[in-house]
Amino acid sequence: MKILQLCNKAPYPANDGSSIAICNLAEGLADSGVELHILPINTEKHFKPNNSVPASFSRKTHYQSVYKNTNTSALGAFANLFSGQSYFVSRFFFKEYEDALIKKLTSTSFDIVQLEGIFMATYIPIIKKYSKAKITLRAHNIEHQIWERHLPHEKNWFKKTYLTLQSNRLKAFELEAFSEVDAIVTITDEDKKGIQHLIPQQKIHTCLTGINLETYKQIHQAAQPNTIFHFASMDWLPNIEAVEWLLTNVWQEVLKKVPSAQLILAGRGMPEKIKQAASKNIIIIENVVDSKLFYATYDVMLVPLWSGSGLRIKLVEGLAYGKPIITTSIGAEGIPYTKNKELLIADTTEEFVTAIVNLLSNSTQKLQLQTNARALAESHFDYKKLASQLILFYDQLISN
Repeated sequence: MKILQLCNKAPYPANDGSSIAICNLAEGLADSGVELHILPINTEKHFKPNNSVPASFSRKTHYQSVYKNTNTSALGAFANLFSGQSYFVSRFFFKEYEDALIKKLTSTSFDIVQLEGIFMATYIPIIKKYSKAKITLRAHNIEHQIWERHLPHEKNWFKKTYLTLQSNRLKAFELEAFSEVDAIVTITDEDKKGIQHLIPQQKIHTCLTGINLETYKQIHQAAQPNTIFHFASMDWLPNIEAVEWLLTNVWQEVLKKVPSAQLILAGRGMPEKIKQAASKNIIIIENVVDSKLFYATYDVMLVPLWSGSGLRIKLVEGLAYGKPIITTSIGAEGIPYTKNKELLIADTTEEFVTAIVNLLSNSTQKLQLQTNARALAESHFDYKKLASQLILFYDQLISN
């Protein structure tokens, strides 16, 4: 089987959730005998030099990237108002990538062209023109749902008006793309149900984001016990919203009960407003050089998400390392968990404060969460098993 993966960012090295999702599935497919080709847009925002890609990964994925600055701008946002297109999507379509894609499609006969996320669906007409491959959309999230969940919290009237327009355009584009592809691959059953409700006749397969468990050794004791951390890409709106909520509503209440508590906020793209919160109790780490060392150093993991959809890949990593985790119901979407067994669910300020304070004082509960977290990762997130299941789905799709 020959598969072409189209990505809106360079996935290697995998240093954020979507990159991890792309790389780990790519590894699983290639290691299962698929002839895999990856063609990403190497954006200015997430630029990764081609020479940073290991030769082994490059060979087995026929890796080739196309550079483009896709950053938003005030001028671009204004000009887009008159286009009728979603600015979220239109900035990812450009001639250099179109040319590279046409060259790929005309030089190799693919069975599957897999779009990594809705933003690459802008190239569907090109794919249909130059290839007979089945087109699948790997929906990392239901993108318009993220904005619908966020907009009620937006207080700036002008920004809210503009984002509402863009959200509506994105929804229209996303629903059209859901109908145009031959099948959809969701990362969670929640997203599968959501898309089935919108497009009842579409073929959909859930493929959780797997990980190579051999590279994630369980951490039994953090180097700095009873520290609390949030680790995520801080250029993604739901993560910014989560940290701002944590600082505004939760942290001061925790300090009243545990004055020595220490919070570590880590992740690239850290907004200036959050960096200014640094204090003796709050440590800001903008660039985590070694994520394994980071997880080994700090103790209790927080994922206080209130918007977004799909699977939180950093949370999957936390499970694999056996971290004690506190999250919201939205944060835990897609994880086949039992409440308060593998992770703690806290959906109010009071619940979040209580959960943090309890874990800082209850080593028995913390240890049980760690053991159960690792067991859940081992039973549901093996990357090779998940890739094999997806290949079976693709075999059926091709034969029909």
